[in-house]
Amino acid sequence: MKNVTVYMGPRCAFCDAAKRLLTRNSITYKEINIALEEGKMDEMLKKSNGKRTIPQIFFDDYHVGGFEELRALEKENKLLNLLK
Repeated sequence: MKNVTVYMGPRCAFCDAAKRLLTRNSITYKEINIALEEGKMDEMLKKSNGKRTIPQIFFDDYHVGGFEELRALEKENKLLNLLK
């Protein structure tokens, strides 16, 4: 299974929703708080081609996008297949 990384920040409803969706699907993930961890915002911007919104979600090096894109993958039954 691929490693899932969620770049997130404080008081972010979409970040919380993304984490709930991943948990609901029994997907373990690494959480990176860009507000607390030095240099992580720059890392996120580089990996996401400049996207500044949070969350930004990655399956290994594959950039999923944010919560809406993650939710769309779940609705289309593509989420678990992408993690294989």
